[in-house]
This record gives sequence, structure tokens and C-alpha cells, in this order.
Amino acid sequence: MTDPGFVSVVLFAVMFVMLASGIWVAVSLTVVGFVALHFFSPAPAGSLLATTVWDASWNWALTALPLFIWMGEILFRTRLSQDMFKGLSPMLGRLPGGLLHVNIVGCGVMAAVAGSSAVTCATVGRMTVPELTRRRYDERLVIGTLAGSGTLGLLIPPSIMLIVYGVIAQQSISRLFIAGIVPGIMLIGIFMLYVAIRAKLNPALAPPFEERLGWLGTIARARSLIPVIALITFVIGSIYGGYATPTEAATMGVLGALLLALFTGTLTFASFMASLMGAVRTSCMIAFILAGAAFLSIAMGFTGVPRVLAGYVDAWNLTPVQLLVVLTLLYIVLGCFLDGVSMMVLTASVVLPMVTAAGIDLIWFGIFTVIVVELAQITPPVGFNLFVLQALTGRDILQVTRAAMPFFFLMLLGLVIITAFPAIVLWPVEMMLRR
Repeated sequence: MTDPGFVSVVLFAVMFVMLASGIWVAVSLTVVGFVALHFFSPAPAGSLLATTVWDASWNWALTALPLFIWMGEILFRTRLSQDMFKGLSPMLGRLPGGLLHVNIVGCGVMAAVAGSSAVTCATVGRMTVPELTRRRYDERLVIGTLAGSGTLGLLIPPSIMLIVYGVIAQQSISRLFIAGIVPGIMLIGIFMLYVAIRAKLNPALAPPFEERLGWLGTIARARSLIPVIALITFVIGSIYGGYATPTEAATMGVLGALLLALFTGTLTFASFMASLMGAVRTSCMIAFILAGAAFLSIAMGFTGVPRVLAGYVDAWNLTPVQLLVVLTLLYIVLGCFLDGVSMMVLTASVVLPMVTAAGIDLIWFGIFTVIVVELAQITPPVGFNLFVLQALTGRDILQVTRAAMPFFFLMLLGLVIITAFPAIVLWPVEMMLRR
């Protein structure tokens, strides 16, 4: 039998060459799996490829994925960002840091309806960057708050990344959604506290909010938030209350988004088709990657590589915390070259068995993994949020990266907190199970 260590080196080399050549991630995963089976295993590669891709393509949990993506695409083409800025600015503008908090909370709200990091960052930034620049807010803080808060689209439900993790780890998507709420709110609080401290230490970073509307004016402005808050509450509340599965909630979310677009006057045939085609492209890309990853996982199982690698890690006698540190460093490095979905599915066949053997709860690890993937969204050279902000601001990638770095470390702080206090993630899930 071929040495699994040699097999892993060969397969890694093939994967590296294919990804470096610019070949699609899904194709690269499939080819590496085929090489593993054809050259290092007696298993029939062709028939396994056919059956595995078929099994990966009809997974019922995946039906929620295109629906939530479509909901986000519809809302991306509405006046949501303008309404959020108008409604949030009187409530948050008087805090230390002023309208920078609109970036943070606005991204949190958008994350709860879009499910995508890039869409969250682009939608909020498209409105706030020109406005905050005009009001002479510190540019680095404007960019940094958007870069960090934009990643919340991966964590706050309905999160596309949590759906992907639920499928590959065979965990309940409803429980993952509930588990992501409190950590998402915690990160919003950490970001806001950081901005407030910076503004207190240097008031020139955030000019004082000059509008004086009073309580009645503030309430009148806040009414513009009611439709989107109602949609979020309806979608997430139906899952938390046990009244709907994620797929059913996603269907209702799409209908709600269409009604919201209709009432705001932004629903046209052109915008409808654009949102539909955008959802199809994104959904097909993710489904293709998941099918390739499923085939690679089967192939890796036949070669015995995951078992050998897990044995190497076991020989190090790592504690669960040490294992998490090693995995965090691994994901941060991978995040410099791969997008979040590819990074997660590529490592699943090796990482998940090790995590299970270490006694780490897979629901908790899902939230941990998604936060680490969030870190990858603001690490060059393949940090998608950095590209979005580069296009919005016209600044080079190094300037955008420097502005985002404080929020990179704040998210690391969030990882430390949920590791020290795992109940932050698991307590809401336990409450749901008791209902």
C-alpha cells in the first residue's frame, strides 16, 4: 500500500498547481479526488464520482441556500441602505464615534437579510462612504468599520456559510442559525466599543452629530426601519419558534423581500431578473464546489490520508484549545489564497474528524469556523471585502488592508471570548431544544 504521507504530499502539490493556474476551485477539487482514487486506491473512480456528485446535489438542506441568496439579491436592489442610514443616524449619531456606528449596526441589519459578506459590505458602504467622507470622518475608521462589520454577513443568520457548514458537517442548520445570533451581536458590541474608545481619545476622528431632531423626529425617522426589521423577525423568529424549517423560512423571506421591493417602487422586471440570475450564479457556484468537495472527501477516505494526518496530530498530544489555535492559524493562512466556502469544504474531511475526536461540539465549532473565515475576508490577497472597499473608496489594497487590521484583531478577541465561554454559542441552542 502507498504511504499516506507520500499520497498527501502528491495530492497537495496537485491541488496547489491547479489553484495557482486559476482553474475553478470545484474543478480542482474534483480532479484531485479523481487522481487520489485512480492512482492511490483500487476503488472505481468513475462510478464513485457519478454517485457522489448525485448524492451531494439533491441534499434537502441545500434548498434553503438559493432562496436565502435570492432574498439578499432582491434586497440589494431596494432602497434598504438609504432607509437604514436615515433611520439609524438619529439614534446612533449622538454616541461617541457618531455615524461610524451606522456602518456597524447597518451591516448587522443587512447581514440578517442578505447572508453574504460581500453584499452586506457593498450595500451599506455604497450609501455611507460618500456621506461620511462628506462629513469629514476619519477615512481609515470608515473603511475599517465597513471591512470588519461587513463580515457579519457570514455569521448572523440567515448565513450562507452556516448552511454550507451544516451540509458538510451534517449538523442542524436551524441550530447553527440560532447559535450564530449572540456571537454576531457580541461582535457588533466589540466593534462599537472600539470605535467609541477611539473617538473619545481623539474626537477629531468623528465630528459631532449636528442634527437635533428630538424624540419625535427620531421616532419618525426610525419608522423607515420597520419593514426590514419585520422581515428579519419573521424569518428568524419562525425558525427559532419551531414554526418553520430553514427552507420554509427562506421561501417566506423571498416573498417578503419581493413585497418590500414592490412597496418601495424598486421591483421592476429588469431588477427581478437581475436578482434571479445573480442568485442562480452564486448558488450554482457553491453547489458545484460542494459536489467537488464531497467527491474529494470520499477519495481521501479511501486513501487513508485523513486518518494518518489525524494520527500525526494525536501524536502531538494537543489539548482542545491548542488544536483550535493550530486550526485558526491554518485557516488564516488558507484565507490568503481561498474564498471562505472553498476553504471550509477543502479542509472538512481532515479537520472534522480531528475536532470530533477532541470532544469539541460541532455546533460550537461551526460558529468558531465561520468567525475564522470572517477573518479571511479581510486578509490579502484574496479578501473579498477588501476588493469591495477598494472599488468603493478608490484606495489601493494596502491602504484598505491597514484600515481593516484593527478589526481583524477584534475578531480574534471574539474567538478568544467564545472559546473561554462556549455558552455564548450553545446556550441559545439549548433554550431552543427545551421549547
